[in-house]
Amino acid sequence: MRIGLLGGSFDPAHDGHVAITQAAMRRFRLDRIWWLVSPGNPLKARGPAPMADRIAQARRLQTDPRVIVTDIEQRLGTRMTADTIAALKHVYPGVRFVWLMGSDNLVQFHRWDRWRSIAAAVPIGVLARPGTRTLARHSVAAQIMAQARLPQSLAGSLAFRAPPAWVLVNLPMSRQSSTALRGGR
Repeated sequence: MRIGLLGGSFDPAHDGHVAITQAAMRRFRLDRIWWLVSPGNPLKARGPAPMADRIAQARRLQTDPRVIVTDIEQRLGTRMTADTIAALKHVYPGVRFVWLMGSDNLVQFHRWDRWRSIAAAVPIGVLARPGTRTLARHSVAAQIMAQARLPQSLAGSLAFRAPPAWVLVNLPMSRQSSTALRGGR
């Protein structure tokens, strides 16, 4: 089983999340994608809307049966991505997980807690986001992980690659963002 993990506050979930999920499913040849609705993002000053509201809204929006909207981070008691991935790999030892992120997150990935541990634990699929492709390719993390980068033509094999491995894929982009939908708050 090849499962993509798309973490975030999903505050609120929007059509852009659906679009990148479908693109990730195709491009990385994933069997499932889990939307990991996080209890909170330590890199954001403002806390998100209540978890139950975000989960319900995301489930209304995401209707593909291969996509699971989950509060597993809250149930596992993890807050940091590195801890979540370690726990998931322990609970599901036979699953090939792929961490999914937008190119906007790759730009600041080096600020994440134990980001190198994340890259060493699972392959990473990076999906292009408006205005950040070039910044992502030249980011601190991308430069440090340059030897582990795969060409787009090998994106479909990402789940079978030993980490560290990552690929940045181009795709039709949506300018929708949760921040804009919340009105900047």
